[in-house]
Amino acid sequence: MTHTRRTVGLMFGGCSAEHDVSRMSAANVLRALDPAKYDIVPIGIRRDGRWFLGNSAPPDAKSLEIPSGAPEVVLPPGRNGELVALSGGTGPIRLDIAIPVLHGPNGEDGSVQGLLELANLAYVGSGVMGSAACMDKDVAKRLLRDADLPIVPFLTITRQNRVDYEAAAKALGTTDLFVKPANMGSSVGVSPARSAEDFVRACDLAFGHDTKILVERSVSGAREIECSVLEEASGTLRASPLGEIAPAQSHGFYSYTAKYEDAAGADLRIPAALDRALSDRIRDLALAAFRVLGCESLARVDFFVDPEDPAGVYINEINTLPGFTAISMYPKLWEAAGLTQRDLMDALIGHALSRHDRKRARESA
Repeated sequence: MTHTRRTVGLMFGGCSAEHDVSRMSAANVLRALDPAKYDIVPIGIRRDGRWFLGNSAPPDAKSLEIPSGAPEVVLPPGRNGELVALSGGTGPIRLDIAIPVLHGPNGEDGSVQGLLELANLAYVGSGVMGSAACMDKDVAKRLLRDADLPIVPFLTITRQNRVDYEAAAKALGTTDLFVKPANMGSSVGVSPARSAEDFVRACDLAFGHDTKILVERSVSGAREIECSVLEEASGTLRASPLGEIAPAQSHGFYSYTAKYEDAAGADLRIPAALDRALSDRIRDLALAAFRVLGCESLARVDFFVDPEDPAGVYINEINTLPGFTAISMYPKLWEAAGLTQRDLMDALIGHALSRHDRKRARESA
């Protein structure tokens, strides 16, 4: 069978605090892409937002880099995916599809997705609305709550309407709280607060990453369960087997360090040890959340399960561009379902191209 070769723009880096995570994810995605089917063009985005051609990287590279002296490039609107060099004498490169392996603000929040729409280029992942809704945890939780889907009780505060620890604890019915930026991932800026001093420190840390932060009621001893959702080219949604993350006691919760810096930071258990009825319920909730928030292509839906009340299941958050590092749950859960990372990337690209073809057909109708 003959396959049409596609030129893939693999985007990595970005302006957010998750820049380094993106570079690790992109290296793993690069290894998963079939070189017999795709010509891969790495596109590195520096922390200042400028785009450069990256390098192909050796097979064992832990992250992608922007090589010294690399040509600076842009993706102009209306040029149908033509990547244009601003320096270095490189001619235009016509992309067929982009894979924005970009986590956090200015990558996962709809901004890059809007640029790709203007460039008339197919891309992997949710569109502008789904990306923006899921990135903002305040907006996402309100939409989930309005759809009668279970969430952990929360407060949203800004610098202008800050509340003290006592008021937050009273409103949420517990002195055991978590504080997090509304628009951030990878547990960046997240910390527990069990005293007034902790609360002030946690809020200051979260406000260092966002102008709006969430204060959530802690689910004591909660089991952290994750489900990967995949949309096929036909539009059919699939929910993966479930995985459980058991953070090491030294970390207390699944922090950034536990995720990416400490090899023993957490135990990933696939499949999660849950009874069939509870597993089915969680997978159904993952699909429901995906639909409610307007997601497309892929997402990882994270849950808390109350160990004291197995019926107490809460949707924690939805990641529209989840980590793709060698230890990340999204690809690992699909591997447990029998879908290799190479086949997973083929499925994601197939969905993106089909969606783009449907969009063009509507515009020309």
